[in-house]
Amino acid sequence: MNLTSYLAGRPLQSAQVLTVRSPYDGSISGTVTLATRADTEAAIAAATAFRDTPTRYQRSEILEKTRTALEARREEFARTISSEAGLALREGRYEVGRTIDVLRFAAMEALRDDGQIFSCDISAQGKARKIFTTREPLRCAVAITPFNHPLNQVAHKLGPALAAGTPIILKPSEKTPLVAVKFAELLYAAGLPGAMLSVLLGPTADVAEVLVQHPDVEVVAFTGSVPVGKRIALTAGYKKLVLELGGNDPLIVLDDADLDLAVTLAAEGSYRNSGQRCTAVKRILVQAGIAPEFTRRLVEKTREYTCGNPLDEATKVGTVIDEASAIYLETVLQEAVAAGAKVLIGGERRGALLQPTVITDVPRDCRMVVSESFGPLAPIIIVRDLDDALTLANSTAYGLSSGVVTTSLPSAMKAIRTLRCGTVNINEVPGFRVENSPFGGIKDSGLGIKEGVIEAMKGYSYVKTFSLPW
Repeated sequence: MNLTSYLAGRPLQSAQVLTVRSPYDGSISGTVTLATRADTEAAIAAATAFRDTPTRYQRSEILEKTRTALEARREEFARTISSEAGLALREGRYEVGRTIDVLRFAAMEALRDDGQIFSCDISAQGKARKIFTTREPLRCAVAITPFNHPLNQVAHKLGPALAAGTPIILKPSEKTPLVAVKFAELLYAAGLPGAMLSVLLGPTADVAEVLVQHPDVEVVAFTGSVPVGKRIALTAGYKKLVLELGGNDPLIVLDDADLDLAVTLAAEGSYRNSGQRCTAVKRILVQAGIAPEFTRRLVEKTREYTCGNPLDEATKVGTVIDEASAIYLETVLQEAVAAGAKVLIGGERRGALLQPTVITDVPRDCRMVVSESFGPLAPIIIVRDLDDALTLANSTAYGLSSGVVTTSLPSAMKAIRTLRCGTVNINEVPGFRVENSPFGGIKDSGLGIKEGVIEAMKGYSYVKTFSLPW
Protein backbone atom coordinates (compact mmCIF):
# COMPACT_ATOMS: atom_id res chain seq x y z
CA MET A 1 0.00 0.00 0.00
CA ASN A 2 1.87 3.05 -1.28
CA LEU A 3 0.18 6.31 -0.31
CA THR A 4 1.11 9.97 -0.35
CA SER A 5 0.67 13.17 1.59
CA TYR A 6 -1.80 15.56 -0.03
CA LEU A 7 -1.35 19.30 -0.56
CA ALA A 8 -4.74 20.91 -1.22
CA GLY A 9 -5.98 17.71 -2.81
CA ARG A 10 -2.89 17.07 -4.95
CA PRO A 11 -0.63 14.06 -4.27
CA LEU A 12 2.87 15.07 -3.24
CA GLN A 13 5.84 13.81 -5.17
CA SER A 14 8.67 13.32 -2.69
CA ALA A 15 11.86 11.35 -2.41
CA GLN A 16 11.28 10.93 1.32
CA VAL A 17 9.05 8.04 2.31
CA LEU A 18 7.75 6.86 5.67
CA THR A 19 7.50 3.08 6.04
CA VAL A 20 4.73 1.89 8.35
CA ARG A 21 5.17 -1.51 10.01
CA SER A 22 2.78 -3.80 11.88
CA PRO A 23 3.39 -3.70 15.65
CA TYR A 24 2.58 -7.42 15.75
CA ASP A 25 5.19 -8.90 13.42
CA GLY A 26 7.10 -5.98 11.91
CA SER A 27 5.79 -6.61 8.40
CA ILE A 28 5.38 -3.59 6.14
CA SER A 29 1.81 -2.26 6.20
CA GLY A 30 2.46 0.49 3.68
CA THR A 31 4.39 3.64 2.84
CA VAL A 32 3.54 7.35 2.72
CA THR A 33 5.49 10.11 0.99
CA LEU A 34 6.49 12.96 3.28
CA ALA A 35 5.95 16.69 3.09
CA THR A 36 8.51 19.48 3.45
CA ARG A 37 8.31 22.81 5.24
CA ALA A 38 7.53 24.46 1.89
CA ASP A 39 4.61 22.06 1.42
CA THR A 40 3.28 22.99 4.86
CA GLU A 41 3.48 26.69 4.08
CA ALA A 42 1.75 26.10 0.74
CA ALA A 43 -1.07 24.13 2.40
CA ILE A 44 -1.73 26.99 4.81
CA ALA A 45 -1.71 29.50 1.96
CA ALA A 46 -4.15 27.39 -0.06
CA ALA A 47 -6.54 27.05 2.86
CA THR A 48 -6.53 30.72 3.80
CA ALA A 49 -6.97 31.82 0.17
CA PHE A 50 -9.99 29.55 -0.37
CA ARG A 51 -13.25 31.48 -0.74
CA ASP A 52 -15.59 29.23 -2.76
CA THR A 53 -17.16 27.59 0.30
CA PRO A 54 -19.66 24.88 -0.70
CA THR A 55 -23.26 25.47 0.33
CA ARG A 56 -24.69 23.68 3.34
CA TYR A 57 -26.38 21.22 1.00
CA GLN A 58 -23.16 20.59 -0.92
CA ARG A 59 -21.18 20.03 2.28
CA SER A 60 -23.82 17.62 3.54
CA GLU A 61 -23.76 15.74 0.21
CA ILE A 62 -19.96 15.40 0.30
CA LEU A 63 -20.07 13.96 3.82
CA GLU A 64 -22.95 11.64 2.95
CA LYS A 65 -21.19 10.36 -0.19
CA THR A 66 -18.08 9.74 1.90
CA ARG A 67 -20.15 7.79 4.40
CA THR A 68 -21.63 5.64 1.64
CA ALA A 69 -18.18 4.97 0.18
CA LEU A 70 -16.82 3.99 3.60
CA GLU A 71 -19.78 1.65 4.14
CA ALA A 72 -18.87 -0.15 0.92
CA ARG A 73 -15.23 -0.53 1.99
CA ARG A 74 -15.61 -1.01 5.73
CA GLU A 75 -13.75 -4.35 5.88
CA GLU A 76 -10.81 -2.94 3.90
CA PHE A 77 -10.56 0.02 6.27
CA ALA A 78 -10.89 -2.21 9.35
CA ARG A 79 -8.03 -4.39 8.15
CA THR A 80 -5.88 -1.34 7.47
CA ILE A 81 -6.42 -0.23 11.08
CA SER A 82 -5.50 -3.67 12.42
CA SER A 83 -2.45 -3.87 10.19
CA GLU A 84 -0.90 -0.53 11.11
CA ALA A 85 -2.14 -0.11 14.70
CA GLY A 86 -2.00 -3.73 15.87
CA LEU A 87 -5.58 -3.55 17.14
CA ALA A 88 -7.78 -6.64 17.02
CA LEU A 89 -9.90 -6.84 13.89
CA ARG A 90 -13.07 -6.47 15.94
CA GLU A 91 -11.77 -3.09 17.11
CA GLY A 92 -11.05 -1.98 13.55
CA ARG A 93 -14.59 -2.93 12.51
CA TYR A 94 -16.07 -1.13 15.51
CA GLU A 95 -14.06 1.99 14.72
CA VAL A 96 -15.25 2.04 11.12
CA GLY A 97 -18.82 1.84 12.40
CA ARG A 98 -18.24 4.79 14.71
CA THR A 99 -16.71 6.77 11.85
CA ILE A 100 -19.77 6.11 9.72
CA ASP A 101 -21.82 7.65 12.54
CA VAL A 102 -19.55 10.71 12.63
CA LEU A 103 -20.09 11.26 8.93
CA ARG A 104 -23.84 10.74 9.23
CA PHE A 105 -24.16 13.26 12.07
CA ALA A 106 -21.81 15.76 10.41
CA ALA A 107 -23.88 15.58 7.22
CA MET A 108 -27.00 16.26 9.27
CA GLU A 109 -25.46 19.16 11.19
CA ALA A 110 -24.19 20.77 7.99
CA LEU A 111 -27.84 21.42 7.13
CA ARG A 112 -28.72 22.89 10.51
CA ASP A 113 -28.82 26.65 11.04
CA ASP A 114 -28.33 27.53 14.71
CA GLY A 115 -28.73 31.27 14.19
CA GLN A 116 -30.79 33.34 16.63
CA ILE A 117 -32.96 36.46 16.47
CA PHE A 118 -33.06 39.07 19.25
CA SER A 119 -35.67 41.81 19.36
CA CYS A 120 -34.16 45.13 20.47
CA ASP A 121 -37.29 46.78 21.86
CA ILE A 122 -37.22 44.78 25.08
CA SER A 123 -35.86 47.58 27.29
CA ALA A 124 -36.18 51.32 27.75
CA GLN A 125 -32.75 51.65 26.13
CA GLY A 126 -33.76 49.60 23.09
CA LYS A 127 -35.28 50.47 19.77
CA ALA A 128 -37.24 48.82 16.98
CA ARG A 129 -34.44 46.74 15.50
CA LYS A 130 -33.61 43.07 15.36
CA ILE A 131 -30.23 41.44 15.97
CA PHE A 132 -29.42 38.23 14.10
CA THR A 133 -26.62 35.71 14.52
CA THR A 134 -25.09 33.39 11.97
CA ARG A 135 -22.03 31.12 11.93
CA GLU A 136 -19.11 31.79 9.62
CA PRO A 137 -16.31 29.31 8.82
CA LEU A 138 -12.78 30.00 9.93
CA ARG A 139 -10.11 30.47 7.26
CA CYS A 140 -7.74 27.68 8.31
CA ALA A 141 -7.91 24.92 10.90
CA VAL A 142 -5.27 22.37 11.90
CA ALA A 143 -5.94 18.88 13.28
CA ILE A 144 -3.27 16.70 14.87
CA THR A 145 -4.51 13.18 15.62
CA PRO A 146 -3.18 10.21 17.65
CA PHE A 147 -2.47 6.57 16.86
CA ASN A 148 -5.01 4.90 19.10
CA HIS A 149 -8.13 5.70 17.04
CA PRO A 150 -6.49 6.36 13.69
CA LEU A 151 -9.74 6.65 11.71
CA ASN A 152 -12.37 7.86 14.16
CA GLN A 153 -10.20 10.63 15.61
CA VAL A 154 -9.49 11.85 12.09
CA ALA A 155 -13.22 11.83 11.30
CA HIS A 156 -14.00 13.70 14.51
CA LYS A 157 -11.69 16.50 13.36
CA LEU A 158 -12.43 16.58 9.64
CA GLY A 159 -16.18 15.91 9.69
CA PRO A 160 -17.21 18.89 11.85
CA ALA A 161 -14.71 21.25 10.21
CA LEU A 162 -15.95 20.44 6.72
CA ALA A 163 -19.58 20.57 7.87
CA ALA A 164 -18.87 24.08 9.15
CA GLY A 165 -17.22 25.01 5.83
CA THR A 166 -13.75 25.47 7.30
CA PRO A 167 -10.63 24.39 5.33
CA ILE A 168 -8.50 22.08 7.45
CA ILE A 169 -4.98 20.64 7.41
CA LEU A 170 -4.57 17.19 8.95
CA LYS A 171 -1.37 15.89 10.51
CA PRO A 172 -2.11 12.26 11.45
CA SER A 173 0.12 10.15 13.67
CA GLU A 174 3.20 8.91 11.85
CA LYS A 175 2.56 5.55 13.53
CA THR A 176 -0.86 5.09 11.88
CA PRO A 177 -1.14 7.36 8.81
CA LEU A 178 -2.42 4.87 6.24
CA VAL A 179 -6.11 4.82 7.14
CA ALA A 180 -6.10 8.62 7.53
CA VAL A 181 -4.82 9.12 3.99
CA LYS A 182 -7.31 6.58 2.61
CA PHE A 183 -10.11 8.46 4.40
CA ALA A 184 -9.01 11.76 2.84
CA GLU A 185 -9.09 10.12 -0.57
CA LEU A 186 -12.74 9.20 0.03
CA LEU A 187 -13.52 12.85 0.76
CA TYR A 188 -11.77 14.05 -2.40
CA ALA A 189 -13.62 11.44 -4.46
CA ALA A 190 -16.90 12.63 -2.96
CA GLY A 191 -16.30 16.10 -4.40
CA LEU A 192 -14.52 17.96 -1.60
CA PRO A 193 -12.62 20.95 -3.04
CA GLY A 194 -8.91 20.21 -2.74
CA ALA A 195 -8.08 23.46 -0.94
CA MET A 196 -10.40 22.48 1.91
CA LEU A 197 -8.19 19.56 2.96
CA SER A 198 -4.48 18.85 3.05
CA VAL A 199 -2.95 15.77 4.71
CA LEU A 200 0.69 16.21 5.66
CA LEU A 201 3.24 13.91 7.24
CA GLY A 202 6.83 14.88 7.83
CA PRO A 203 9.44 15.93 10.39
CA THR A 204 8.01 17.76 13.40
CA ALA A 205 9.99 20.93 12.67
CA ASP A 206 8.73 21.00 9.07
CA VAL A 207 5.08 20.11 9.61
CA ALA A 208 3.60 20.05 13.12
CA GLU A 209 5.52 23.01 14.55
CA VAL A 210 4.85 25.15 11.50
CA LEU A 211 1.14 24.31 11.60
CA VAL A 212 0.82 25.02 15.32
CA GLN A 213 2.73 28.30 15.31
CA HIS A 214 1.66 29.83 12.00
CA PRO A 215 -0.28 33.09 12.51
CA ASP A 216 -2.72 32.32 9.68
CA VAL A 217 -3.95 29.16 11.42
CA GLU A 218 -7.03 30.11 13.45
CA VAL A 219 -7.65 26.93 15.44
CA VAL A 220 -5.54 23.91 16.42
CA ALA A 221 -7.41 20.76 17.45
CA PHE A 222 -5.08 18.24 19.08
CA THR A 223 -5.63 14.85 20.67
CA GLY A 224 -2.62 13.27 22.34
CA SER A 225 -0.32 13.37 25.34
CA VAL A 226 -0.27 15.97 28.10
CA PRO A 227 3.35 17.10 27.49
CA VAL A 228 2.74 17.69 23.77
CA GLY A 229 -0.60 19.37 24.41
CA LYS A 230 0.91 21.75 26.94
CA ARG A 231 3.75 22.53 24.57
CA ILE A 232 1.18 23.42 21.90
CA ALA A 233 -0.55 25.69 24.41
CA LEU A 234 2.74 27.47 25.11
CA THR A 235 3.82 27.90 21.49
CA ALA A 236 0.63 28.24 19.42
CA GLY A 237 0.21 31.95 19.88
CA TYR A 238 -3.06 33.85 19.49
CA LYS A 239 -5.53 31.23 18.22
CA LYS A 240 -8.23 28.86 19.37
CA LEU A 241 -7.07 25.63 20.99
CA VAL A 242 -9.05 22.41 21.36
CA LEU A 243 -6.90 20.04 23.42
CA GLU A 244 -7.91 16.51 24.39
CA LEU A 245 -5.01 15.21 26.44
CA GLY A 246 -5.90 11.84 27.84
CA GLY A 247 -7.32 10.58 31.09
CA ASN A 248 -6.97 8.39 34.14
CA ASP A 249 -10.56 7.30 34.31
CA PRO A 250 -11.93 5.43 37.34
CA LEU A 251 -14.67 2.81 37.42
CA ILE A 252 -16.26 2.97 40.87
CA VAL A 253 -18.04 -0.23 41.92
CA LEU A 254 -20.24 0.16 45.01
CA ASP A 255 -21.48 -2.67 47.21
CA ASP A 256 -25.02 -2.47 45.80
CA ALA A 257 -23.80 -2.92 42.21
CA ASP A 258 -24.96 -5.62 39.82
CA LEU A 259 -21.75 -7.64 39.91
CA ASP A 260 -22.18 -9.25 36.52
CA LEU A 261 -22.58 -5.81 34.97
CA ALA A 262 -19.67 -4.41 36.96
CA VAL A 263 -17.31 -7.18 35.87
CA THR A 264 -18.33 -6.82 32.22
CA LEU A 265 -17.79 -3.05 32.33
CA ALA A 266 -14.43 -3.44 34.07
CA ALA A 267 -13.17 -5.93 31.48
CA GLU A 268 -14.51 -4.08 28.44
CA GLY A 269 -13.34 -0.74 29.80
CA SER A 270 -9.84 -2.00 30.58
CA TYR A 271 -9.12 -4.24 27.57
CA ARG A 272 -10.97 -2.86 24.54
CA ASN A 273 -8.67 -1.22 22.00
CA SER A 274 -5.79 -2.89 23.89
CA GLY A 275 -6.49 -0.45 26.72
CA GLN A 276 -5.32 2.40 24.49
CA ARG A 277 -8.18 4.83 24.94
CA CYS A 278 -8.12 8.13 26.78
CA THR A 279 -11.42 7.00 28.32
CA ALA A 280 -10.34 3.44 29.11
CA VAL A 281 -10.82 2.22 32.68
CA LYS A 282 -7.45 2.96 34.29
CA ARG A 283 -8.43 2.40 37.93
CA ILE A 284 -11.11 0.08 39.36
CA LEU A 285 -12.23 1.38 42.75
CA VAL A 286 -14.19 -1.39 44.48
CA GLN A 287 -16.00 -1.14 47.81
CA ALA A 288 -14.44 -3.50 50.36
CA GLY A 289 -17.43 -5.74 51.03
CA ILE A 290 -17.72 -7.00 47.45
CA ALA A 291 -14.05 -6.79 46.48
CA PRO A 292 -13.20 -10.53 46.88
CA GLU A 293 -16.12 -11.72 44.75
CA PHE A 294 -15.68 -8.96 42.18
CA THR A 295 -11.99 -9.80 41.85
CA ARG A 296 -12.67 -13.52 41.42
CA ARG A 297 -15.19 -12.86 38.68
CA LEU A 298 -12.95 -10.36 36.88
CA VAL A 299 -10.11 -12.89 36.76
CA GLU A 300 -12.48 -15.43 35.19
CA LYS A 301 -13.80 -12.86 32.73
CA THR A 302 -10.27 -11.88 31.72
CA ARG A 303 -9.64 -15.44 30.52
CA GLU A 304 -12.08 -14.71 27.66
CA TYR A 305 -9.84 -11.95 26.25
CA THR A 306 -7.57 -13.86 23.90
CA CYS A 307 -4.43 -11.91 23.06
CA GLY A 308 -2.60 -12.48 19.77
CA ASN A 309 -2.48 -11.82 16.05
CA PRO A 310 -4.71 -8.77 15.40
CA LEU A 311 -5.94 -10.20 12.08
CA ASP A 312 -7.01 -13.52 13.64
CA GLU A 313 -10.80 -13.60 14.09
CA ALA A 314 -10.34 -15.31 17.49
CA THR A 315 -8.22 -12.47 18.89
CA LYS A 316 -9.96 -10.07 21.27
CA VAL A 317 -6.90 -8.05 22.31
CA GLY A 318 -4.15 -7.17 19.85
CA THR A 319 -0.91 -5.34 20.49
CA VAL A 320 -0.24 -1.94 21.94
CA ILE A 321 1.21 0.50 19.44
CA ASP A 322 4.83 -0.65 19.67
CA GLU A 323 7.24 -2.69 21.76
CA ALA A 324 8.54 0.39 23.60
CA SER A 325 5.02 1.06 24.89
CA ALA A 326 4.64 -2.55 26.00
CA ILE A 327 7.95 -2.37 27.83
CA TYR A 328 6.79 0.78 29.62
CA LEU A 329 3.61 -0.98 30.74
CA GLU A 330 5.67 -3.95 31.90
CA THR A 331 7.84 -1.55 33.90
CA VAL A 332 4.95 0.16 35.72
CA LEU A 333 3.50 -3.27 36.44
CA GLN A 334 6.80 -4.41 37.96
CA GLU A 335 6.96 -1.22 40.04
CA ALA A 336 3.49 -1.91 41.45
CA VAL A 337 4.44 -5.51 42.30
CA ALA A 338 7.59 -4.27 44.04
CA ALA A 339 5.37 -1.97 46.12
CA GLY A 340 3.12 -4.85 47.20
CA ALA A 341 0.63 -5.40 44.36
CA LYS A 342 -0.24 -8.90 43.16
CA VAL A 343 -0.76 -10.03 39.56
CA LEU A 344 -3.66 -12.50 39.46
CA ILE A 345 -3.72 -13.15 35.73
CA GLY A 346 -1.81 -11.94 32.68
CA GLY A 347 1.20 -9.63 32.75
CA GLU A 348 3.26 -11.56 30.20
CA ARG A 349 4.78 -9.57 27.36
CA ARG A 350 5.95 -10.72 23.93
CA GLY A 351 7.11 -7.90 21.71
CA ALA A 352 4.24 -5.39 21.56
CA LEU A 353 1.75 -7.94 22.93
CA LEU A 354 0.85 -7.58 26.60
CA GLN A 355 -1.60 -10.04 28.10
CA PRO A 356 -4.69 -8.49 29.75
CA THR A 357 -3.75 -8.19 33.39
CA VAL A 358 -5.65 -8.06 36.70
CA ILE A 359 -3.69 -6.56 39.60
CA THR A 360 -4.83 -6.34 43.24
CA ASP A 361 -3.49 -4.67 46.39
CA VAL A 362 -2.36 -1.79 44.21
CA PRO A 363 -0.90 1.08 46.28
CA ARG A 364 -2.74 4.34 45.77
CA ASP A 365 0.45 6.25 45.03
CA CYS A 366 2.11 3.94 42.48
CA ARG A 367 2.79 5.18 38.97
CA MET A 368 0.35 2.70 37.40
CA VAL A 369 -2.64 4.52 38.91
CA VAL A 370 -1.33 8.05 39.45
CA SER A 371 -0.31 8.47 35.80
CA GLU A 372 -2.11 7.26 32.69
CA SER A 373 -1.24 3.64 31.84
CA PHE A 374 -2.14 3.20 28.18
CA GLY A 375 -2.61 -0.54 27.93
CA PRO A 376 -4.68 -3.60 28.96
CA LEU A 377 -4.16 -3.29 32.72
CA ALA A 378 -6.98 -3.66 35.27
CA PRO A 379 -5.69 -2.45 38.66
CA ILE A 380 -8.10 -2.98 41.56
CA ILE A 381 -8.03 -0.59 44.53
CA ILE A 382 -10.26 -1.27 47.54
CA VAL A 383 -12.22 1.70 48.91
CA ARG A 384 -14.16 2.04 52.17
CA ASP A 385 -17.25 3.76 50.83
CA LEU A 386 -18.49 6.21 48.19
CA ASP A 387 -16.79 9.19 49.84
CA ASP A 388 -13.43 7.39 49.84
CA ALA A 389 -13.93 6.42 46.20
CA LEU A 390 -14.80 9.97 45.14
CA THR A 391 -11.81 11.44 46.96
CA LEU A 392 -9.49 8.91 45.34
CA ALA A 393 -11.08 9.37 41.91
CA ASN A 394 -10.47 13.13 42.10
CA SER A 395 -6.89 12.76 43.37
CA THR A 396 -5.05 12.65 40.03
CA ALA A 397 -4.15 15.45 37.62
CA TYR A 398 -6.70 14.18 35.08
CA GLY A 399 -10.40 14.90 34.68
CA LEU A 400 -11.78 13.29 31.55
CA SER A 401 -14.43 10.64 32.27
CA SER A 402 -15.61 8.22 34.92
CA GLY A 403 -18.01 5.36 35.49
CA VAL A 404 -20.02 4.42 38.59
CA VAL A 405 -21.75 1.07 39.05
CA THR A 406 -24.60 1.30 41.55
CA THR A 407 -28.33 0.71 41.91
CA SER A 408 -28.72 3.72 44.22
CA LEU A 409 -29.96 6.96 42.66
CA PRO A 410 -28.71 9.08 45.61
CA SER A 411 -25.22 7.55 45.22
CA ALA A 412 -25.31 8.14 41.48
CA MET A 413 -26.34 11.77 41.90
CA LYS A 414 -23.70 12.39 44.57
CA ALA A 415 -21.06 10.99 42.23
CA ILE A 416 -22.26 13.18 39.36
CA ARG A 417 -22.07 16.28 41.58
CA THR A 418 -18.71 15.44 43.15
CA LEU A 419 -16.53 13.95 40.42
CA ARG A 420 -14.34 16.61 38.78
CA CYS A 421 -14.34 15.43 35.18
CA GLY A 422 -16.03 16.05 31.88
CA THR A 423 -18.27 12.95 31.88
CA VAL A 424 -19.86 10.72 34.51
CA ASN A 425 -21.55 7.54 33.24
CA ILE A 426 -23.75 5.56 35.60
CA ASN A 427 -23.75 1.77 35.07
CA GLU A 428 -21.62 2.21 31.95
CA VAL A 429 -17.94 2.47 31.05
CA PRO A 430 -16.35 5.94 31.31
CA GLY A 431 -15.95 6.15 27.54
CA PHE A 432 -19.58 5.67 26.56
CA ARG A 433 -20.94 8.36 24.22
CA VAL A 434 -22.49 8.87 20.83
CA GLU A 435 -20.59 10.69 18.14
CA ASN A 436 -22.55 13.94 18.28
CA SER A 437 -22.69 14.31 22.08
CA PRO A 438 -20.29 16.69 23.87
CA PHE A 439 -16.98 15.12 24.88
CA GLY A 440 -13.95 16.53 26.68
CA GLY A 441 -12.29 16.99 30.03
CA ILE A 442 -10.81 19.41 32.53
CA LYS A 443 -7.51 19.70 34.43
CA ASP A 444 -4.74 17.86 32.54
CA SER A 445 -7.35 16.17 30.34
CA GLY A 446 -8.11 19.39 28.48
CA LEU A 447 -9.24 22.99 28.72
CA GLY A 448 -12.93 22.17 29.11
CA ILE A 449 -13.68 22.77 25.42
CA LYS A 450 -15.83 19.96 24.11
CA GLU A 451 -15.59 17.83 20.99
CA GLY A 452 -18.32 15.68 19.47
CA VAL A 453 -19.80 16.75 16.15
CA ILE A 454 -22.11 19.52 17.40
CA GLU A 455 -19.64 21.15 19.80
CA ALA A 456 -16.70 20.71 17.43
CA MET A 457 -18.48 22.66 14.70
CA LYS A 458 -18.60 25.61 17.09
CA GLY A 459 -14.84 25.39 17.48
CA TYR A 460 -14.32 25.49 13.71
CA SER A 461 -16.53 28.56 13.21
CA TYR A 462 -17.37 31.90 14.77
CA VAL A 463 -20.62 33.70 15.49
CA LYS A 464 -21.26 36.80 13.42
CA THR A 465 -23.82 39.23 14.80
CA PHE A 466 -25.64 41.75 12.64
CA SER A 467 -28.67 43.99 13.07
CA LEU A 468 -31.36 45.34 10.78
CA PRO A 469 -34.04 47.99 11.27
CA TRP A 470 -36.79 45.56 10.29
